[in-house]
This record gives sequence, structure tokens and C-alpha cells, in this order.
Amino acid sequence: MKVYSLMLGSYQTNCYLAADDDGVCAVIDPGYTPERVLEAAQRYGLTIRAVLLTHGHFDHVGGVRGVAEAALKMALGNRIGARIENVEEPFAQDFGAVLLEMAPGETLGETVGETLADYVLEYAGERVDLLPVEEIYEGKLDKVFPWRGEGEKLPAVTFAAKRWPMPNVLNQRPVAFIPAFPGTNCEVDTARALIRAGAEPRVLVINNLTPAAITESIEAAARMIGESQMIVLPGGFSGGDEPDGSAKFINAFFRSPRMKDAVHELLKTRDGLMLGICNGFQALIKLGLVPYGEIVNINEACPTLTFNTIGRHQSMLVRTRVASNMSPWLQKTRPGDIHTVAISHGEGRFVAVNGVLERLKLKGQIATQYVDLDGDPTMDLRFNPNGSAMAIEGITSPDGRVLGKMGHTERAGHDLYKNVEGDRFQPIFEGGVAYFR
Repeated sequence: MKVYSLMLGSYQTNCYLAADDDGVCAVIDPGYTPERVLEAAQRYGLTIRAVLLTHGHFDHVGGVRGVAEAALKMALGNRIGARIENVEEPFAQDFGAVLLEMAPGETLGETVGETLADYVLEYAGERVDLLPVEEIYEGKLDKVFPWRGEGEKLPAVTFAAKRWPMPNVLNQRPVAFIPAFPGTNCEVDTARALIRAGAEPRVLVINNLTPAAITESIEAAARMIGESQMIVLPGGFSGGDEPDGSAKFINAFFRSPRMKDAVHELLKTRDGLMLGICNGFQALIKLGLVPYGEIVNINEACPTLTFNTIGRHQSMLVRTRVASNMSPWLQKTRPGDIHTVAISHGEGRFVAVNGVLERLKLKGQIATQYVDLDGDPTMDLRFNPNGSAMAIEGITSPDGRVLGKMGHTERAGHDLYKNVEGDRFQPIFEGGVAYFR
């Protein structure tokens, strides 16, 4: 197998072409126009292998069962059907090749089929209902990772704000400080979402190579916080979530006296805001910023985020319901609003003793809950992916100025999740910017 790496377009992103000894080519990254990919392939004397015409998704053909396996997995993942045509051996091995879904009217190489509205897989006159196939495919690991149990429904929490706090100094374009720690991987998406909302993001890459570098990063971060109106901790896996759990380095970094003073000055003196998403939420809760509103010493009575009950990483789209819009971040929403957001974490299960849960509920600090297709909070792992108590996805500080949540609200944009129903735009960044205007 030969692999060619090409630099295409102004973004300078690698587009890989893989070819076997017969010159059969597969496009690994289909994020370019068919004309540009064909031009790149011809430059190396390669030919395109296969295209599945439809909406713009792609999958690997390579593997034990070739085109048939790839088409099946794509159909199951999207809950649509597929018809395979013009392929003599759909189960033949084709390592390194890729099956593409293309928009109607686009052509790239040889067409091998089309998608269907019916949830079936068709080939050579045979028609297979995919519902029982999906059951077989998803059920084989139930004994190892049981996730399809009918979890109990829970009461919906509702707390409607009548007014929101206001800062002493307004700002038409608030500055958002975004620290990028080793392992952070969502700072670009987060910055893009803040720009879209009208904020000015400023990213600082935290250098931890030496003690001196850490000290310099602390000084730079504290200085940037002093120039900002909000702090946003993006998602990722800081320090690889090691040792023994997530966000430990972020926690230690923010507990340094210089950083602690800078954060408290922003929140208590300048009426600033703070947001943590996924890994950022894990940091906020281990610092005590949620639910207490300040950096405090944590003990066993404090709520925390721990490992998912399923025992592994979860990555999917979930539905979350706004329980309280007390936070300025949520002022553009109403209790009961439901949004479809992406999650990707191994430690997202919110746990707390009953007394703490009840206090959070009464004070309006439970911001969002995971809900099922009926809009009801649930313990069903198909909808509550980590098994959080009271189906909690996000919580706030007592005044709402600090918000932590597991769902990646920043992962929203044009042409994303087009085959998924629901409201995929959650206006928390817009709410944060509106607070300062």
C-alpha cells in the first residue's frame, strides 16, 4: 500500500490518497471539490475507486467485508437504507479504500450505489430489513457494556428567572480568555463560537515543559484575565486525564495564588463570567467554582464528576433540557427548551449527596438535564450517557455567573448533523455576550 500526502487549498490541510499495487485509489479526506481531488489523483497517476451518491458523509471501505460492510455501517449510523450496485464482489477485501457519500449531482469516480428512504440494504435483488440487523450489531456487547436498559424517568426541574444580574461596566465586544492546556482540543471551536456570538476570544497556550515555563504561563494568564470579561475553559483531555482522573493540572494551575486572585477579582469585583465545557466543567467542579462560585477546598461532601457508569468513553449526540435559565449564559433560553448537543467524555457522571442535590434544585443551580425522546429527564443510558444523578448535564454557581456543562455547545454550525432532528443551536455564548451589552 502506497500513501501520498498532498497539501491542497488555502487551509494547508493534508488530503491523503492511498493506492494499492494496481493503482486503485481512495480519497481519505473528501473535504475538497471533486475536480480538485481528481486533479490531485491524476498528478500521481492514480484512479478513483468508488463513490456512494447522497449527502456528503464518508466511511472506510477497507476491512474484511469491503463495500458491503462500509455501506451497512453507514446505513446503521444514519438510520437510512442503501442499495449497492455495479459491484461484482461487495464483500471482497479492499484495504485502505474509502466509501464516500456525495451530494446529488456530484460525481467522483465510479458510482457503487445510492441511499434509500426505506431502512433496508439491497444488493442483486436481495432486500434485508436493517432493524433486526441493527439489533444484532448493537447487542453483541451488551454483556460487557450494558447500555440499553430502560432507565427510570425523573421529574423535570424548572426554575424560571425573572431577571438576571448585570455588570457595573458594559462592553459591546467582551473579551473571552481561553487557556489551552496540554491535551485541550476544543479551543478553536470555542473561539469560533464566541466570535459568532460577538465576543473577542484570546487563546493562551499553557507551557508546562519546565517549572519556569509554568510560572511564565501563570503570569501571562493572570494578566490576560485582568484584560478580559469572561473566562472560558474548553473541552479536551488535559494531561490525558491522568493520573487517576481528569482536569488535575487545570485544577492545580488555577489554585496557584496568582490565578486564584485573578479569578476572584474577575468574578467578585468586575462582575465577570466563567464557563467550563466538558474538561472545563470537570475543572470548575474540582475547583469549587461550581456550585460555590469561588475557589474553595473540596471534601467528600462536595459534588463531583466521575467515571461514566458504562465504564467507558461515550461519544454521541444527546438531548438536553434547560431546567433553569438563572445564569446569564442561559438568558436567551427558557426552561423547557430542548437542544441536541454533542458529548464526548469518559468522566461525565455528576454525583452528589441528596441534600446537595435538593439545595441545587431549590436555588435554581441545576441548569440542564439529559432527556429522552419524550423530553423527560431519564436514567436511561441511551439518553443519559454517563448515568448522572437527577440526569444533570450542567450546573451553575449561586449567582449564575459561572456555568459548567458536559455537552459541547460549541460544536454547532452550518451543515453539521443535518440528518439529526432537534434544535442543534444552544445560545449560551450569545447569552454571555448579551450580559455585557
